[in-house]
Amino acid sequence: MARITFISRMTIKAGQEANFERIVKDLQKRVNAEERGIVYFEFFKLREPRRYAVLESFPNEEAEHAHMNGSILAQVIQPIVNCVDGTWEREYLDALT
Repeated sequence: MARITFISRMTIKAGQEANFERIVKDLQKRVNAEERGIVYFEFFKLREPRRYAVLESFPNEEAEHAHMNGSILAQVIQPIVNCVDGTWEREYLDALT
């Protein structure tokens, strides 16, 4: 099965940037240290005000589902959602082969 890679972009509510960054830095650290099956997982601050992105890559769909349904993400998804202004846009990326 093919690798799953995507970027999700989001806008954070005014005044929630520091809280969001604290949450996702901890999430990033935990996911990369504790979860198996992660090819790449990192958050970025975009150059537009209050805009952020996360780049995620998994070896297959099963690993993506394991991450999305795992206990680490479950512990922080609601605090993340509370920081987001609206929703996020997910864009899937296909590797050139």
